[in-house]
Amino acid sequence: MNKKTSKTLWYVVFLVLGAALLWFSFRNIDLSQLWTDIKEAKYSWMLLSLACLAISLYFRALRWNVQIEALGYDTRASSTYGAVLIAYLANCIFPRLGEVVRCSVLKRKENIPFDKTLGSVVSERIIDLIVLFGLAFLVIVFQWKLLGSLITSWMVPLFNTLKDNVLLGTVAILSVVAIVYFIIRVCKKNKKLSSLWRGFVDGIKSVVTMKKKWRFILYTMGVWGFYVIMTWLPFYMLSETSHLGLVEAVTLLGIATIGVVAPVPGGIGTYHFIAITLLSGFYGISEQAAGSFAAINHGSQMIFYLITGIIAYVVMFFIDKRKPVNK
Repeated sequence: MNKKTSKTLWYVVFLVLGAALLWFSFRNIDLSQLWTDIKEAKYSWMLLSLACLAISLYFRALRWNVQIEALGYDTRASSTYGAVLIAYLANCIFPRLGEVVRCSVLKRKENIPFDKTLGSVVSERIIDLIVLFGLAFLVIVFQWKLLGSLITSWMVPLFNTLKDNVLLGTVAILSVVAIVYFIIRVCKKNKKLSSLWRGFVDGIKSVVTMKKKWRFILYTMGVWGFYVIMTWLPFYMLSETSHLGLVEAVTLLGIATIGVVAPVPGGIGTYHFIAITLLSGFYGISEQAAGSFAAINHGSQMIFYLITGIIAYVVMFFIDKRKPVNK
């Protein structure tokens, strides 16, 4: 099986998985009532949410600019913002492709080496992962009455298994270390891979070497602050969810992010399953209302990514004729 066939197969597998989860999530939902909720929802709140999403992505672009400057290259905010919008459009179709796409867009538009920007994107994702863990901690602290027993039921068996299988755990850790070491050695011996690896490492180091660390932190706060607000505002679209607040929004954002980052096109199925399970299982929202909320919220965001991604592509490559800032 060649590489292209393998990727296609995995794409189909995860697409089918997403479709299966979508069916499972809506199997008990009255579709006629769902359509009624879609028509009667207060979309002014959704529009405000999408505006916050746009601002959050702009902060993401500005944060990326800081990393790129630390690498010794210049760029325009309009270029990085356009690249980010195109990347999110790509992720709706092919999961995780967006990270590669936005680096390629910036290479073409501003002549910044692909390997450098790829490293900066990886370091950016690591920072976001740390923030996500921080949100998860806050969720556990503020929602312990709801989540405590569930977390305990997961963690106790895990710790018991690790305690009873110390040798197995040690072997697993050493195996991972050996694989990483082997990959690094191979990259260093191959000239092309070595160049890519150095650029990758430089991109990750940019977070440490950058001079504008406080600006990077401020932009990170902007990214996630507006993420929380954009998750909270749609609660007011439906009367059944209008009593939920910021704590519930942080909880939904933290857990639902897992569904979005899963290798399923656009998070279809995974987001709906997690959102419906959380809202109905923990907050007492009817499954019908939870399904309507998930469908409207996810659908609106997908439309946003589609429209803004296409507009960004047209503007960057057909209207904006400015030369790259890097020669």
